[in-house]
Amino acid sequence: MTTSMTFDERYRAISARDTRFDGQFVTAVRTTGIYCRPSCPARTPKPDNVRFFATSAAAHEAGFRACKRCLPEAAPGSPEWNLRGDVVARAMRLVADGVVEREGVAGLAARVGYSSRHLSRLLADELGAGPLALARAQRAHTARLLLVGTDLAASDVAHSAGFASVRQFNDTVREVFGLTPTALRASRRGHASTAGISLALPVREPFDHVGLFDWMAVRALPGMEAGDAVSFERAVRLPGGAGWFRLRFDGRLRMDAQLQSLPDLAALVARVRRLFDLDADPVAVDAALSAHEELRPLVSAVPGMRLPGAADPHEMLIRAMVGQQISVAGARTHLTRLVADLGEDVELDGRTLRLFPTMTAIAEHGAEVLRGPAARIRAIAGAAGALASGELALTPGDDPIAQREALLALPGIGPWTADYVRMRVLGDPDIVLPGDVALRTGAAATGLPATPSELVAWAARAAPWRSYLSMHLWRAALAARPVKEARS
Repeated sequence: MTTSMTFDERYRAISARDTRFDGQFVTAVRTTGIYCRPSCPARTPKPDNVRFFATSAAAHEAGFRACKRCLPEAAPGSPEWNLRGDVVARAMRLVADGVVEREGVAGLAARVGYSSRHLSRLLADELGAGPLALARAQRAHTARLLLVGTDLAASDVAHSAGFASVRQFNDTVREVFGLTPTALRASRRGHASTAGISLALPVREPFDHVGLFDWMAVRALPGMEAGDAVSFERAVRLPGGAGWFRLRFDGRLRMDAQLQSLPDLAALVARVRRLFDLDADPVAVDAALSAHEELRPLVSAVPGMRLPGAADPHEMLIRAMVGQQISVAGARTHLTRLVADLGEDVELDGRTLRLFPTMTAIAEHGAEVLRGPAARIRAIAGAAGALASGELALTPGDDPIAQREALLALPGIGPWTADYVRMRVLGDPDIVLPGDVALRTGAAATGLPATPSELVAWAARAAPWRSYLSMHLWRAALAARPVKEARS
């Protein structure tokens, strides 16, 4: 990954204008005071004039401003924060979700289990920017999204992006982008939405949008979600209220959204990017998997495979527990009943949205709605109660090992569920589920060992991309024959 790249390797990447590295680091040029994405079409600067930074926030802190030509703030995010499970990666996922804006640096530090001072030092040492600078860059990015994606007044953009004042908003935009908010809006490409928000979401190619939309559509819960071959939409509960989004692909990926609270935009974009794995490095994943002769046909047939994430970690745990040992269709039936009976209706811009039930509602009334073995129903209600009370924390910033141990400590949760949740909630790219019947069916169809122990042993050679291997094997299982998939 980028933290291990040498100066020469990065310089070769910018000389080749390699789009794969966009978002993984930025290139700052001392003579111009500008930083760019690696693929910037401008003339490659001399090595002596170049500085590389892991984040745009670090470039801001060093006094550089964003290139108006290549728009580095509009690049996909770094795949590194999902690949890694250390405190810096966990903090970066939480910063993207808006935790610093809502809870401050102290709240961010508490979530990752460090003091504010120690966390700030860790981030500054590795990234060149502390949590406040990272959050400031996040605000600037959100402001840019709103300026180019809506016709909101500048004062509304400032408030929605989390700035304390319009003056602070104006100063930050000028400092980061070298443009006034008015000029930045005038430079937008495409159209804005007056009824809501319409944004182009950057993504690295190749991108298996067909497989992703199919995955979501098959699991969509009527009343709350809907999907087809080229789009997916759903209602979601956000920190400031309800929201709705629709993703659609028409040659590029676009997100339309409506929010009860506009400051939730940054959190929504972060969750959608995790849900569709938009920050992945598909070239690196495909190259690694294609190195194995058995997997080469799978990757060739479906380049750019993505790992579906989770719009809401708490919801994901309930969906996984309901889906244990039953088919996708069976899980959808149970979950549809749960949403219909216990979900919450909210009004947003004249439309009625159905939200997934709260954990309190499932804990108190799940037993009245859910069907199946009594022990499983008690386990689901118990897990919902633990989430509602705060006894169990489940976030994209969790330590992977601690999260798994906490889940396994709950009645009714075994290794399959704990690892599946880790794959979906944390975006962990290196999970294999040997107990999954469909996974083993796909392995057999591919010519891999199909017994749990032998599959685990073979899959070790695909590290650190075993979650993507799993996605390919699930796809192979569907192509081979209909199976009962223990996945939700």
